[in-house]
Amino acid sequence: MSVIEQVREGMHVVAPDGKKLGKVEDLKMGDPEAVTSDGQVDPETGGLVGSVINDFAEASKLSHHTAERLLRIGYVKVDKPGLFAGHAYLASDELDRVEGDTLWVKEGVHTDR
Repeated sequence: MSVIEQVREGMHVVAPDGKKLGKVEDLKMGDPEAVTSDGQVDPETGGLVGSVINDFAEASKLSHHTAERLLRIGYVKVDKPGLFAGHAYLASDELDRVEGDTLWVKEGVHTDR
């Protein structure tokens, strides 16, 4: 079972050094069969995937390229602590392991996006 399949909303998210990064607010499994968004239809909405990517990029304040990648491989949305901290998005390949109710992030992952 992949790491992202073990993740649940509300889990604590920590860096490799044990620093608390926040809690899992949301997650989305990716579509590994999607190589590109060109001309593909979203099975949930019936609309073109490109519009889904644009909507996600705009709402998450991510670049189009990053949004497309996250939707393709899956991601975890982390609610960062603090009054003005916001959210971070972690790609499924940036997740190291789940231990109990804690999600560990791989070494060298930037959590500022």
